[in-house]
Amino acid sequence: MKWLPVLLSTLLLMSATAADNPASTLAIEENSLKQLLQIRRVYVDRLTGGETAAQMRDILLSSLEGTNLFVLTENVERADATLKGAAEDLVFTEVHTSSDGINAHTNFGTGRTTSNSRGANAGFGVGENESDHSSERRHEAVAAVRLVNKEGDVIWATTQESMGAKFRGASTDVADKITVKLKEDFARARKLVTATTTNVVPSGAPAAAQAGQIALK
Repeated sequence: MKWLPVLLSTLLLMSATAADNPASTLAIEENSLKQLLQIRRVYVDRLTGGETAAQMRDILLSSLEGTNLFVLTENVERADATLKGAAEDLVFTEVHTSSDGINAHTNFGTGRTTSNSRGANAGFGVGENESDHSSERRHEAVAAVRLVNKEGDVIWATTQESMGAKFRGASTDVADKITVKLKEDFARARKLVTATTTNVVPSGAPAAAQAGQIALK
């Protein structure tokens, strides 16, 4: 059992290291969200995926323009962050084929061979088959995009897909979903910053401290 003290020491060291580095997935996500508020200009890069991706980029630019979250620029050097990713808009035919069938077959027979021969045979059969073949034209769009800052760090990302909405096509619906998600995360970032900077002063605190809090606000 000589290894037991060594194991305990290792576990204690790992626990101490974890305590000294409390960064968690939530903390990393919150830090990335806060970086969104530092963005003033965004450059939308070409999306990979062919001609349909180029069309998606134009639709996405139009959708982002209406958010008033930042300025869209065509000069990548002036941008605080770059929107990159891939997109695809597919129109295809989906084929459905099904088949049902019932079959039954019964045979009965006896026979005897002598100088006099006799025999009996009976048979029964039932068969029924039904097949169905149909095709449906489908339209589907998908896009995976990310915001990358000047240091090359990804500070925001999302993947959206659509089969088309009631009053808009699949690509337009995907662009709108990306925009809605970005607006929601900007709102979350503002709440996080507000929660971090707000410092509640107890009612019994000195007047000077309360005045200082009012000045900070």
